[in-house]
Amino acid sequence: MIVQEEERIAVAAAAAPALLQVDGVTLEYATPERIVRATHRVSFDVHRGDRFVLLGPSGCGKSSLLKAIGGFVAPREGEIRLDGAAVREPGPDRVVVFQEFDQLPPWKTVLANVMFPLLAARSLPKAQARERALHLLAKVGLADFAGAYPHTLSGGMKQRVAIARALAMQPTVLLMDEPFAALDALTRRRMQQELLALWADQPFTLIFVTHSIEEALVVGNRILLLSPHPGRVRAELNAHQFGLEDTGSAAFQAQAQRIHRLLFDEEAAR
Repeated sequence: MIVQEEERIAVAAAAAPALLQVDGVTLEYATPERIVRATHRVSFDVHRGDRFVLLGPSGCGKSSLLKAIGGFVAPREGEIRLDGAAVREPGPDRVVVFQEFDQLPPWKTVLANVMFPLLAARSLPKAQARERALHLLAKVGLADFAGAYPHTLSGGMKQRVAIARALAMQPTVLLMDEPFAALDALTRRRMQQELLALWADQPFTLIFVTHSIEEALVVGNRILLLSPHPGRVRAELNAHQFGLEDTGSAAFQAQAQRIHRLLFDEEAAR
């Protein structure tokens, strides 16, 4: 089902302009001692319905790029455009899910946490916000925990609440910054499965940051490989042919090894 949906979206994307364009973006941070360059002239396009993965080693600028797309960091050079308009500040069309588990206000119930951004933005009346929140909690398997508080939830459950809250806003682009990295292996796999199921049910545009090659191949239909610091585009690959059921296959392992060489073998990257 996911493969068929990906094929349909790929055909539509080929006939439409890119939803998001990152054009020659260099990101820098100032420290008391020096200027640190996080990325160097990175360019890529993301089409509507893509599951686009930014993959690379620690320090390659993945999270910095995500912050720039979110409007939290201004490029030193280059431009980011969403639907043709330059990104200059944060907006409700881009919602971020972080790795940390403390992104939920602890004094609000699960239901109130999911409803909160809808009410704060005054995008829906309270009754409709509640209806949408309950619908998404059911989608992530937490309908029975609507009245619970975050401190009673596991790490994986907290991330499912964060995902439900993000999707409730119906953003143009969902940004996820290593959201499953702190989870144990079994929970991480389940979260990957649930994310893909949510996408298959109602495809959304996703930009997903990870340093795990296996996770990139499972979650993404397109993968951008970034070099070690400062991040430069090393390659872009299609990954729509792989899913969770393929992780043990020879083709999956061969592609994982190829990606490892592209990321870390200087000669292979030339």
